[in-house]
Amino acid sequence: MDPASAHPDDPHFVHRTGWLRAAVLGANDGIVSVSSLILGVAAATPEAQAILVAGVAGLVAGAMSMAAGEYISVSSQRDSEQADISREQQALTQTPQHEQEELAEIYRSRGLSAETAAIVARELSALDPLAAHVRDELGLSEALAARPLQAALSSGVTFSVAAAVPVIAAYLAPATSIIPAVLVVSVVALAILGALGARAGAAPLVPAVVRVVGWGIFAMAITAAVGWLFGVSV
Repeated sequence: MDPASAHPDDPHFVHRTGWLRAAVLGANDGIVSVSSLILGVAAATPEAQAILVAGVAGLVAGAMSMAAGEYISVSSQRDSEQADISREQQALTQTPQHEQEELAEIYRSRGLSAETAAIVARELSALDPLAAHVRDELGLSEALAARPLQAALSSGVTFSVAAAVPVIAAYLAPATSIIPAVLVVSVVALAILGALGARAGAAPLVPAVVRVVGWGIFAMAITAAVGWLFGVSV
């Protein structure tokens, strides 16, 4: 089920979606959640050690949670895909002619004439009927297949790297300047993340950066406000 590319020297960006989504999610969550945690604690207490401990704890716990969550959720997606593929395999074994007619109907619904659709369905069924049904009936492809381990590693690693940015900023900043230092560094990191994500996915730069930075600032502001109002870490 791994089709040859018509232009291997210029691959489609959709082939990156599996790891890119998890990587951007992990990095964004790492910056926002850990910086928000640091800001919330810093707004509640001036003790630098408590702030750093909270930041490091958030980094470790968040990375493990992101990796585990991605693995479990993508595994569930893969299980559903495998279940549908097994059903198709069983149907092809029991009623091959009906499945071929079903395939022809799919091609007719996409604009082919009945005669052409029947020919295409017959020839694809002779070549690899399961691959044809997985691709054209279920809408699954090798490029978009669920990969739990890839998603977990991408998300966990990028979370850790991104979360280290506000932690390092809090460690290097004077105790009286932790909040502005973490805020500025985190906003810059979010802008860089938005730009990198847009470039990797060939998306417009400005909307991606504005989206990532805007939501990040909103989350950090709310968390810091809660810490300041109630004098507790959140």
